Amino acid sequence: MVFLLPGVKFDLDLIKKYDTRAPRYTSYPPATELSETFTQTDFKVAIAASNQRKSPLSLYFHIPFCQSACYFCGCNTVISNNKKIAEPYLKHLVQDIKNTTALIDPDRKVLQIHWGGGTPNYLERDQVEFLWKNINRYFNIDPQAEISIEINPRYVDRNYILFLRQIGFNRISFGIQDFNRKVQVAVNRVQPQEMLFDVMTWIKEAKFESVNVDLIYGLPYQTRETFRETLKKTIELDPGRIVVFNFAYVPWLKPVQKNIAQETLPLPQEKLEIMKMTIEELTSNQYLFIGMDHFAKTNDELAIAQRNGTLKRNFQGYTTHAETELFGFGVTSISMLEDAYAQNHKQLKDYYQTIAAGVLPTSKGIKLSQNDIIRRDVIMSIMSHFQLYKPDIEKKYHISFDEYFAEELKALQPLEVDGLVSLSTNHIQVTDIGRLLVRNIAVIFDTHTRTRETKFSRAI
Repeated sequence: MVFLLPGVKFDLDLIKKYDTRAPRYTSYPPATELSETFTQTDFKVAIAASNQRKSPLSLYFHIPFCQSACYFCGCNTVISNNKKIAEPYLKHLVQDIKNTTALIDPDRKVLQIHWGGGTPNYLERDQVEFLWKNINRYFNIDPQAEISIEINPRYVDRNYILFLRQIGFNRISFGIQDFNRKVQVAVNRVQPQEMLFDVMTWIKEAKFESVNVDLIYGLPYQTRETFRETLKKTIELDPGRIVVFNFAYVPWLKPVQKNIAQETLPLPQEKLEIMKMTIEELTSNQYLFIGMDHFAKTNDELAIAQRNGTLKRNFQGYTTHAETELFGFGVTSISMLEDAYAQNHKQLKDYYQTIAAGVLPTSKGIKLSQNDIIRRDVIMSIMSHFQLYKPDIEKKYHISFDEYFAEELKALQPLEVDGLVSLSTNHIQVTDIGRLLVRNIAVIFDTHTRTRETKFSRAI
């Protein structure tokens, strides 16, 4: 055993014991529970109910296009070098915005906007401006809104970065994955170190308020020592937050991953060593372990939100505004309202057809029961804050926590014996070592999926 966090032992045998499959809980119920029985009519009813709550809004816009395929990718993408393919998409996307906002109370403020993909900077500058102007036309955007965009560093220059900041983006994210060239070649994502440092220089010159970078462990040819070098260079870049994803090798679900030979992947023991070293390196270099796969400096919004109790999980990971309801636009996007989730069509042709017909492009969704809502509060408290104060749930939902969750509390007892949680009369507290296995703790409260682990990636 060695130290993981100050005063905490890293027990590899314990980690291995709990390295099972579980949802990542970017939502509850998880997206795997969305059903085609949920229609655009159901979504309209949910939007009307949402208007009555008058919650502020988060918006997500999906740009699915990429110029080349990254072999590790699990996203829904369209690979093409023909930039004209984006023109009809943007026209339909704006019509999607127009059709949906006709149902949304125009007084509701937008506190967050995020462009993801795919590769949002696949778009030419005039295309970015076209979409940006229409978002501003149809939504009531708060002057202090968080407006973020994901970029691929291989396809930007200084002028593009400065343009994004000038037009209104104030937060930015880009993927590094790994600095090692052998790894980069194996996953078809070659990004020279000089390029990545140039991009960060331009971002700092543009004065973006927050910068996030993504790393992935478990990729081909990675070792603990090669990934240590990646971490050192990432720390030298000095981003406000770092996300370190566990590579989920699922070629039967994502055919592009068939380009990666399984024998090139690090063995489970090596992956555990990489994860352990990653946490030690980052937490000893002024990054807080926010949870699962996120690290942030103490002055970053994620760290502040966790301290203030306003941290939340959604389909983009951890986010800072727990009070918002999310509307997703574009193919595959998922809207997350208080009591309903709705996902758009995944294929361009289906998306275009529904938009042209003047209907919402909903392909599936779910209406949450009161039981779902109660359990979501419990799961998200555990995932975001690593603790739960039972009287809060009792007061909010008028239940006896210990009676309502008697079975779950019993199931938590072996985890308490193993040191993952601490149980008391009023609290469920996740320990520091338990934070590595927080999905295993959360799944105990999940009545939808806890017995069907084969759908999900491993916890480590």
